[in-house]
Amino acid sequence: MGKTPLLFFPYSHMKKQNIIVTRQLEQHLDHAIADIRPDRLFVLTDASTRQCCLPLVSHFNCMADAHHISIPAGEEYKTLNSAVHVWQELQHMGATRHSLVINLGGGMVCDLGSFAAATFKRGMHFINIPTTLLAMVDASAGGKTGINFEGLKNEIGVFRQADRVIVDTRFLKTLDQQNLLSGYAEMLKHGLISDRQTWAHLLADDILSDNWADMLGPQIAESIQIKLRLVSADPLERGLRKALNFGHTAGHAFESFSMLSPSCKPVLHGYAVAYGMVVELYLSTIKSSFPVDAMRQTVRFIRENYGCLVITCNDYPTLLQLMTHDKKNTVGHINFTLLADIGDVRINQTATEDEIKEALDFYREA
Repeated sequence: MGKTPLLFFPYSHMKKQNIIVTRQLEQHLDHAIADIRPDRLFVLTDASTRQCCLPLVSHFNCMADAHHISIPAGEEYKTLNSAVHVWQELQHMGATRHSLVINLGGGMVCDLGSFAAATFKRGMHFINIPTTLLAMVDASAGGKTGINFEGLKNEIGVFRQADRVIVDTRFLKTLDQQNLLSGYAEMLKHGLISDRQTWAHLLADDILSDNWADMLGPQIAESIQIKLRLVSADPLERGLRKALNFGHTAGHAFESFSMLSPSCKPVLHGYAVAYGMVVELYLSTIKSSFPVDAMRQTVRFIRENYGCLVITCNDYPTLLQLMTHDKKNTVGHINFTLLADIGDVRINQTATEDEIKEALDFYREA
């Protein structure tokens, strides 16, 4: 991939996925709505983005006739009940398959709103406007939609591309440091599966700088391009796209554990992925000869900036059980995406229970 910085003009229009990275949000949203020509327009927010982000777009001329739907904020509300609420609101307000839903929010809103739109009347138009760093580089692109079910991440969903994804980094100013770091973990994952230069740049970034969010634009565009290169080659995740799951087999287990355990408070998705990368970097080292120095550098960065989710040996059976529900698995095997080197991805890798426990020991002790 080229390293030419993609700066703010509309600095990236990725046609296959209809993704635009811009600081001219009103212009691109107006064009997108005009292209779709919906009979009705709906905007989905959660309680947080309704307060912090909706005022940034509600005055646009193209939003004058929009009907508003809102759901509670938080991953714990990415549920069937919330999807039912969205369907009910769409039905009550006369939505048709020719209507348009604009999902304005983070990963939870983009995932759930996309799922609701993709299934209502067998599919209606939707646009994602991601407002968190995590959603910009991960949830809003790639065509995955879904909700959590019975405590398991994204257990129910469909593949469906948004009509447009419009990324405006000015929304990052609404985020606290923790939510910025959550998205940055996915960018670090993209660096690890891409090339050493991107990985090294991400580790060297001054993430404590006051204007850090203002400087992220080119890196966001590059991170999206890394993901789209894999998605375009494998849209239904039958092979190459599984590279994007690095850190996620263990990470989703950590995330679900934090939601289910009475002794924990839920961790943000990116933090869980960061913890999962510690586990899977260790497995990569012992099973795929990933360089020890690169593993240690990455683990040190994660520890210093993300801390850890406290677990004990007594939690291992629960975590192993949660890993068995990962969507990449085949019957009887927990599948991992591992690395032989930075940019050298090995999909469909298995590990024994003892190896996974050893990796969890490393996670606790590193």
